[in-house]
Amino acid sequence: MKRAAAHHAGREVQKRARKSTGGPGTDGAAAASALAARFHGIPLPGIKNEELGGSLIVVEGTDGSGRSTQISLLTEWLESEGFAVQTMGLRRSFLVAKDIDLLLEENAITRMTLTLMYATDFFDQLEHRILPALRSDFIVLADRYLYTLIARAAVRGIERGYLHGLYAMALRPDLTFWLDVSPEVAFEREFRKSHAISYWESGRDMSLSNDLFQSFIRYQTKVRKEFRGFSARHSFLEINGEATVPAVNKQLRKRIAAHLGIPRTRYTPSAALAHLWH
Repeated sequence: MKRAAAHHAGREVQKRARKSTGGPGTDGAAAASALAARFHGIPLPGIKNEELGGSLIVVEGTDGSGRSTQISLLTEWLESEGFAVQTMGLRRSFLVAKDIDLLLEENAITRMTLTLMYATDFFDQLEHRILPALRSDFIVLADRYLYTLIARAAVRGIERGYLHGLYAMALRPDLTFWLDVSPEVAFEREFRKSHAISYWESGRDMSLSNDLFQSFIRYQTKVRKEFRGFSARHSFLEINGEATVPAVNKQLRKRIAAHLGIPRTRYTPSAALAHLWH
């Protein structure tokens, strides 16, 4: 709890520093500039920089990269260090998540409609989950973020300029990790886990190949290329997702500990999560 208290105290200092730049003239311009830097393009109306005391940490990667496993482990570790944690991911909004799931199951949706539905899901979570958590000094762990949404839409032919404009008011993460795995490894992991491959994650809607494996490989190769571009532009912290779960987790904890001021990174999963530690 002391570490979390120290983190909170540091955040309070940052808040006061942000607030002190909120005056007229040059100070006001500096405050506006600082707020704009927190977003990918245009700040959301009514948001004050000094209010956002928490941290937004994103773990990106394709299916089979180990994101969800690491999010579970990181949540437990951070909570054991005294931090309050909120999570978010794709199709988790109360507004449209169930509708997206239904449409995906029935393969009854156009690419543009799917893109807009995902954007609605994202911004509903931003407003009702991410921002309230950051205002309360929570650590928000995102199991994928807008980068996955843009990558998927871009490889399906949606114009990139349109997509970047669509997410212009998205909050910029404090840390973004990319768990990179080859499409072949991703396929093996996904098939071993569920003995099935998603219609959408294999790009079957794009008619890339009549062979399921080849369709998956070609689609995921395209998505991976998009991630490489994001990584270069947004300084992703790249991690070899093909390493063991403990090795990947150790790298994640090291980076996050440095960001949050946690002096030690020791962690052993509880009995409830021990099965993930392979």
